[in-house]
Amino acid sequence: MDRTTTIDVTGMTCNNCVAHVTEELQEVPHVLDVTVELRTGEPSKVTVVSDQPLDEQALRAAVDEAGYTATAVH
Repeated sequence: MDRTTTIDVTGMTCNNCVAHVTEELQEVPHVLDVTVELRTGEPSKVTVVSDQPLDEQALRAAVDEAGYTATAVH
């Protein structure tokens, strides 16, 4: 059964930002798909689909590596 994790990410302003975050998150083990809803002026919503529960620290580290901040992981 696939699992969905939602991450609120601040600092993203364009499609290039979306690409960086998507690439980094896709490298986290067990991630199957990443979808980003870019929101200007508020945290963007990043949905991560995985085949196993994901490590929150790994997700936060991937967003950080892309140059942005994960403000919440649901």
